[in-house]
Order: sequence, then C-alpha cells, then structure tokens
Amino acid sequence: QVQFVESGGGLVQPGGSLRLSCAASGTIFSVYAMGWYRQAPGKQRELVATITGGGNTNYAGSVKGRFAISRDNAKNTVYLQMNSLKPEDTAVYSCHVRCTTGSLSRPVDYWGQGTQVTVSS
Repeated sequence: QVQFVESGGGLVQPGGSLRLSCAASGTIFSVYAMGWYRQAPGKQRELVATITGGGNTNYAGSVKGRFAISRDNAKNTVYLQMNSLKPEDTAVYSCHVRCTTGSLSRPVDYWGQGTQVTVSS
C-alpha cells in the first residue's frame, strides 16, 4: 500500500555532504510523520531525524547540528541534508512514514528498503 523511492546515498570522504530523498506513494490519506532511520552492521536500527505534519523536527543527538530534515507535503517526499559526515555515520539509511492508508483507518508505520551511505577515506 505504501512504496518508497529512496535515493542520494553513496560514498563520500569525511567532512563531505550528501542529500537523501524519499518519495512515498500509494493510498496515503494522512501523514502523521516522516523521517529517516539508519542501521550500521552489527548495530540496531536507530532514529536519525523525524518531521511531523506540523513541521516539528527531532534529531538524534549524534547528528544534531550536522543534519537537517525537510519535507514536501504535496509530493509526500522527505529529505535529509547531511553535512560534516563522519565515518561513524556509515549505515543503511531507511525512509519512514507513519500514515493512514485507503485500507486502514489507524496509522501504521512503514519503512523503505534503504540507501547505503559510506563515509570513508
């Protein structure tokens, strides 16, 4: 019911920048929040940043001041601008949306397959 097109990942050197984008599609009626999660090898998935329908944002402490999340409501698209990247930012970054759909009246969480971000010299 909800599909994602995620892009923008790649290989960058420490201190570099990347901009991730995620376009959600399907029978989406109401979006409660969108955001990004990441998972590094051998580690649990963690929340990176979220943005609500009202524009409120929340960031993991490790990325605050370096990353910025934004949203295009008309396109159900969320972006993550990542600056001053560090090797410890290396992970698979996955898009997330909490929304209601055409077949469900209660909000449900969905995650994309993810895009690889590698920060290395």
